Amino acid sequence: MYDIVIVGGGPAGMTAALYAQRNGKKALVLERHGFGGQISYSPKVENWPGTLHMSGNEFATDFMAQLDAQGAEYELEEVTEVLCNGDRRVVKTLEGSEYEARAVVIANGVKHRMLGLEGEEGFVGNGISFCAVCDGDFYKNQVVCVAGGGNSALQEAILLASKCREVIMLQDLAFFTGEQKLQDILFSKSNVRSYTEVVIQGIIQDEKGKFAGVKTNKGDFPCDGLFEAIGLIPENEAYKELAPLNEYGYFDSAEDCITATPGIFVAGDCRSKMIRQLTTAVADGASAAIAACRYIDGLA
Repeated sequence: MYDIVIVGGGPAGMTAALYAQRNGKKALVLERHGFGGQISYSPKVENWPGTLHMSGNEFATDFMAQLDAQGAEYELEEVTEVLCNGDRRVVKTLEGSEYEARAVVIANGVKHRMLGLEGEEGFVGNGISFCAVCDGDFYKNQVVCVAGGGNSALQEAILLASKCREVIMLQDLAFFTGEQKLQDILFSKSNVRSYTEVVIQGIIQDEKGKFAGVKTNKGDFPCDGLFEAIGLIPENEAYKELAPLNEYGYFDSAEDCITATPGIFVAGDCRSKMIRQLTTAVADGASAAIAACRYIDGLA
């Protein structure tokens, strides 16, 4: 039996494991894909305090070594259900395993909504990005396209317009859906072009197979990078009986990461929050783990 089982091996989940172990608790991290989460796909991370730059994969590898040193356990398994049985929590996986714990931290993150293009996933981190704060500096003085027309797409584009030679907005609807104020700010910039009713149909590759632009129903748009800002998809439905969800499907929990169910905590991008960054994910992981430790120790 574990003290804390953590669902999700991204920055929030790994931080929860770190803090649990350092508080004398036995922690297990269950991750279905690969440890490190989405940050692993980033070729260069320059917004982690105290570190000039690193790759997302380096961050994940170093973090795993740190968890090893602290004695945390981890398995590549997909969690399908979390049950409450008295003062015990039972975590079931698709692989048929059952793990008992005194507390559970759900840090299963979100996934970016993608365009569904052939070969798209292979260009993530190598021509396709989702976060201007994280990756915008890689495209200084270059040309980028932004897919989307809502607030997120407009905000990403405003930041990119301050760095890139040109920003091309590609919206599949007949109009942009984001706030008018954001539209006014963005479209007043001389290096921004916008197109509506544009459906991205494919990826252009150069002779070496590298990303070189996008194909659309209105022609080709050569560019150095594509930022996809068409939404995030939380995958919290399996836990809605344990932790209430808001109208967008995110866990409706505050900064303390505590839920309505005793012994169940949530952390990271799967939680309702304004900012989703590496720093906020690890902050959630620390908060959730400390709250879980206090619960186990009878202090909460």
